[in-house]
Amino acid sequence: MWNIKKALFILSAALLLQGCAQQAVVEVADIVYPPAPNEPRFYYQETLVHSGQIEVEPEDKMMQRILLGQDRSVIGFGKPFDLDVRDGIIYLSDSTGRRILVLNRSAGTVFEIRDAGVDRIQMPFGVKVTDDGNIYVIDGGVKKVLVFDSAGAYLRSIGSAEMFDKPSGLAVTGDGSRVYVSDTGGVSSQRHHIRVFDGVSGAHLYDLGSRGKEPGQFNLPKNILLTSDGLLAVNDSANFRIQFLDPVTGEMIRALGSLGLGYGQFARPKGIAVDVEGKMYVSDALLGNIQIFNKEGQLLMHIGQRSEANGPGNYLLPAGMAVDEDGRIYMIDQFFAKIDVFRPASLGKYEGSFALPLPKQK
Repeated sequence: MWNIKKALFILSAALLLQGCAQQAVVEVADIVYPPAPNEPRFYYQETLVHSGQIEVEPEDKMMQRILLGQDRSVIGFGKPFDLDVRDGIIYLSDSTGRRILVLNRSAGTVFEIRDAGVDRIQMPFGVKVTDDGNIYVIDGGVKKVLVFDSAGAYLRSIGSAEMFDKPSGLAVTGDGSRVYVSDTGGVSSQRHHIRVFDGVSGAHLYDLGSRGKEPGQFNLPKNILLTSDGLLAVNDSANFRIQFLDPVTGEMIRALGSLGLGYGQFARPKGIAVDVEGKMYVSDALLGNIQIFNKEGQLLMHIGQRSEANGPGNYLLPAGMAVDEDGRIYMIDQFFAKIDVFRPASLGKYEGSFALPLPKQK
């Protein structure tokens, strides 16, 4: 019996080492932005494509799986749309997966949210997290804002299908008292505006903007966010600009961008993000890059390029993005179903990547 146990132990150890070798960190050449001889501002850190890069597998389950010759089952990203990042936790909306994924790197856990009371998540777009950890999702299928607690339990909904044509963007105050939803409308719709709700009662308070091209008007408004100086930033996508509005009156305070293919211009603006210093980040689906602006609207630099070949900083269909408290950029590409992460040079040089092959999905 002892020999059998010893043999099993040696076999499982060997298989474990083999499995670990297959999951080892993949070293990459230094990818830095801007390129030399400029001073580095950001390093490419990693690419996330599945839950197994975050979730820590218990040793007993790992041993059992290896002994049985089974592949590890993980959750791959279907068509990620938007994300928010807080305290090292990534909250990701997966529109074709019909779920929200909560990826907690520090805890090594991953869980998904699908049920929302009498509804099920159908088409999650914008996602935001409040200071108390509640998760807000605008669902373009049920056409409501769905609210969950930090553990994924459904709390309530805001709005109704009659109130929206094509809701897509979402912004929420840190205390959850105000909720802003962008209705992208469409060619035949006049609902190109921002609807504002009481975050506690769910009451509709007022609307911001109308269809048009004047200051404070919109043409296909998409991603929105609240800035550190209290303004509402709106990706006014078909007017090829980012508008910064007073969130009560809707008055345009400032704007950045214009139509074009040059630096500081937009061709198909998608995701927007802001960092703790107030710098603005804008992804562009046609240019395939991230442009970074200071608070005065001056272009500082760009990251990435359009490419049909998947790789760090290569994008074909960029979407939502976020910047965490330490300044890391999290960039979604829907075509490649990935999140690229870029690390600010102020955090020090990063020596590798966690980009791994995608195992069998659940």
